[in-house]
Amino acid sequence: MQFFRQTFESFRFAWQALRSNLLRTTLSLLGVTVGIFAIIAVFTLVDSLERNIKDSLSFIGDKVIYIQKWPWVFSNDFPWWRYFQRPVPTYNEYRFLSEKLENAQAVVAMDFKGRVTVKFANNSMACLIQGTTLDYNKISEVPIEQGRYFTQQEIDVSRNVAIIGADVAENLFPGQSPIGATFKINGLNFVVIGVQKRKGESILNVGGNPDIKCLISFGAFAKMFHSGKPDIDIAIKGFDTDEGLGELESEVRGLLRTRRGLRPLQEDNFAINRPEALAKAIGGIFVVLTLAGWVIGGFSILIGGFGIANIMFVSVKERTNIIGIQKSLGAKNYFILFQFLFEAVLLSLVGGLAGIFLVYLLSFMNLGSLDLQLSAGNILLGLGVSSVIGILSGIIPAFTASRLDPVIAIRAK
Repeated sequence: MQFFRQTFESFRFAWQALRSNLLRTTLSLLGVTVGIFAIIAVFTLVDSLERNIKDSLSFIGDKVIYIQKWPWVFSNDFPWWRYFQRPVPTYNEYRFLSEKLENAQAVVAMDFKGRVTVKFANNSMACLIQGTTLDYNKISEVPIEQGRYFTQQEIDVSRNVAIIGADVAENLFPGQSPIGATFKINGLNFVVIGVQKRKGESILNVGGNPDIKCLISFGAFAKMFHSGKPDIDIAIKGFDTDEGLGELESEVRGLLRTRRGLRPLQEDNFAINRPEALAKAIGGIFVVLTLAGWVIGGFSILIGGFGIANIMFVSVKERTNIIGIQKSLGAKNYFILFQFLFEAVLLSLVGGLAGIFLVYLLSFMNLGSLDLQLSAGNILLGLGVSSVIGILSGIIPAFTASRLDPVIAIRAK
């Protein structure tokens, strides 16, 4: 009980010492404030970017592979000449894979056409038109807010029906429900059967922003836009394990090589792309940003730590006489140690809290599609780093104070 009482007294002495030297205290914590602000701001930015990008990637599916002409390569030395002469995936190859694949949950053919004018009455806007087969909602999120998804019959007979994005519904059908309404895509009549939930802006609109998209059947899309040789994408949903996805990739490669008549020593004339590659490339950027935050914040915290240590040595020098009196009245060494250590930690924590508060204010800034959110984990990280800096900065001055001889300390001036 006495230990806790003396510990509390140590904390009270530390608080009084900080209050009595307010200007010195403020100047001492500036370094820690700047350091914690730099680290937590970068961490918050990285977390927000990662959340935004993952939200974007959710629209191209999880455990999905894409069969395309061009590989997803994230480097400056992209050998485009190797892929230029490759044949494009075809609808017949889609049908072949959908019939032959054993390790796939869904096989989808899709194609896109950007900036196509859609009209209803006197309203019009430019949209992204996507033609797709029935299982598209199995490989990618299609959150329906009003209406419904496609039926098998609508896809089979290429019926002119559409699922529109939130912006399309708002611009073409203001103040009314679009479900069942007939509008024009490229001059042809289409009936609205569904409206997707609003996604909002994002940094990566992979696969196109669904808010300005019109989903239609692949057959209806082909009638309008496939006058020449179509270049389609084939998306294949695997089972929810890495092993299953690896088996699927091997099966797809074997079937397509056989279909295209490739000899054993010939390289693939198609690309098998996975969203994980994009996520991995972006993850490398996050690592660099995080490291930069630690380096920038680390220098500031180092300066702040030396500042706190210097102030603590000054405090010990100023209060040497008081330390001698406390010891002569029976104060234990740990009481003196905790008194100065608490002062250093408290000083550092106040600086850390100030830095975290600045990041919190930063989260209210309008950064367009980027929504900054200060997480509890980053707050705890900031407080933890501040505490460690306070302990490291104050341990030597506190230990020095606790080892003073009471007689010599009382005589000190």
